[in-house]
Amino acid sequence: MCGIAGTYRWPDGKIVTDRLTDTLAHRGPDGSGRYSHPVGDGEVHLGHRRLAIIDLSDTGAQPMASDGLVLTYNGELYNAPELRAELEAGGVRFRGTSDTEVLLEAWRRWGTDCLPRLRGMFAFGIFDERTGDLVLARDQLGIKPLFLLRRGGGLVFASELKALSVATGRTLQVDDAALVASLLYYWVPDSRCAFREAEKLEPGSWLRCRPDGRVERGRFWNLKDVAAEGRARALAGEQPDLAAIVEESTRRHLLSDVPVATFLSGGLDSSYLTALAARHQPGISAYTIGFRAEDARFEAMPDDLRYARQVAERFGVDLHEIEIAPDVLDLLPRMTYHLDEPIGDPAAINTYLICMAAREAGVKVMLSGMGADELFAGYRKHLANLIALRYQRVPRPLRRGVSAAVDRLPVATSRRGYRSVRFAKRFLSFADLPEETAFRRSYTMYDRDELLGLLDPDLAGTVEDVLTEHADVYADNDLDDFVNRMCLTDARMFLPGLNLTYTDRSSMAASTEVRVPYVDVEVVRAAFAVPGDRKIVGRQGKAVLKEAATSVLPREIVYRPKGLFSAPLRAWMSRDLAPLVREVVDDGELVRSGFLRREALQRLVAEDAAGQRDNSKHLWHVLTLEYWYRDATSGSGQRTRLTA
Repeated sequence: MCGIAGTYRWPDGKIVTDRLTDTLAHRGPDGSGRYSHPVGDGEVHLGHRRLAIIDLSDTGAQPMASDGLVLTYNGELYNAPELRAELEAGGVRFRGTSDTEVLLEAWRRWGTDCLPRLRGMFAFGIFDERTGDLVLARDQLGIKPLFLLRRGGGLVFASELKALSVATGRTLQVDDAALVASLLYYWVPDSRCAFREAEKLEPGSWLRCRPDGRVERGRFWNLKDVAAEGRARALAGEQPDLAAIVEESTRRHLLSDVPVATFLSGGLDSSYLTALAARHQPGISAYTIGFRAEDARFEAMPDDLRYARQVAERFGVDLHEIEIAPDVLDLLPRMTYHLDEPIGDPAAINTYLICMAAREAGVKVMLSGMGADELFAGYRKHLANLIALRYQRVPRPLRRGVSAAVDRLPVATSRRGYRSVRFAKRFLSFADLPEETAFRRSYTMYDRDELLGLLDPDLAGTVEDVLTEHADVYADNDLDDFVNRMCLTDARMFLPGLNLTYTDRSSMAASTEVRVPYVDVEVVRAAFAVPGDRKIVGRQGKAVLKEAATSVLPREIVYRPKGLFSAPLRAWMSRDLAPLVREVVDDGELVRSGFLRREALQRLVAEDAAGQRDNSKHLWHVLTLEYWYRDATSGSGQRTRLTA
């Protein structure tokens, strides 16, 4: 796991590449490297920051050059041993034991045809001195990031967007559509980028730059096709052995020359991975979090800690407990910087603090249960959307009465919050809507009218574009299974846009690698071969995964109520952050620029303060967006918004 950067036929390429690479120092504190070579009428420059995980010697250093090929690579290949054996059987002789060298030789042997053979997480740039071609590639599921910017015949790329901003002298302009999407989702979809000109290389794709200025693109893996193939397998009666597939993925993800630990929340996903990891690595360490007692009580948060302790004791895991009572006023701007784009999920703070604690204990690699909810329908929204279909069969007058009664209930008092009321209000906000609209509304921040009321009226067309994009992604499938349609949309939007993004940025800010065994190509293939009625059974989400886990975990853990990997936002908003919220709402940059309407924000604050609605998540994201916008526009002369 590392930071990569480079320029291709770019003015002052060497200086720019040095800036890019230096900005990524936190991603790779164990070493750095540079490479330069003439290409056409310019030069190529590659940079690398190393976090040494496999082959800690100099034979794993990058950029790695060998017989005319040069590679700068970020990631891990979990099938590197098999690829190495195949290449050695074909006559290749390796100097070291790194997966970087395996990737370089696989490219030499198969070119872009090697990409679908790679099992892992990766983003890389590879340069061919003979042809002058530079190829960029990103893993199948978008676990690892890769940002790029093209001008004329030149290109600049990096692992983080902030590096591109620094490299271009902070002249990149904010993209309004990305900010609108961020307000809707509380994250920026992978299809958009917060700065104009910049883009994210799509998951499962590659881009080739040629010396004459031509650019070619290709796709080597498509989640839509994988889902369709899975549906065909299910119709043919094929039943994947999910327990064996998840265990095999977990075992592969333990490949490392440095200590590996796990996240252990006490929920199903992390408990299952931790138990499996302990089979192959007895005494493995795990890290879990707790919150200040008063915050947890106010938020009515479940006691996840006791479940984590139970798992650790049963499987001989060395458990490290971290109480999170952060100075959020200090952490908010720091996390906004590291997250690269406006992301309003406070779970990023949890990830960062856990990784910092692990790193201080000498741990560089951690396993996370990320991805299981998206692939196996484990979120409340999945079950809620199924229940909504039944709710729509209730007579309309009765539904109106229920809605009116719930609307009058408070979500909180001055002493505590009421989670059940919050869930009921959330459910009724989408229960009567059509399928795609209901699914979008079940996990986004605002409905169409609320979003329009929050923004500059000139952005009405942009709002429609953002909503249409979600509808198009949701409809782009060959599935006749409602649950798997939701899972596919999550795997294409929610997973890479939010969860994988904040996991990568937060962990790398702490110079720590997080691996995600559920987000593995073989696990994904198996997941979409499971019909939706085996993912949600009765009121149980992730039913098929729970069934697999019962061979390892006690039923009390498998079938416990769903835990939360979140933060006590309502407590923070009502105490630590209340003055900052008032400042941003009354006189923030977003309000002064006209992007957000002051009166609409004031209404959100008033509703939240009165306990009428839980707007803590909305207001937290407004704070993250404000801090991101201030940083993005400072020093660039971009004080007024540029509309599309």
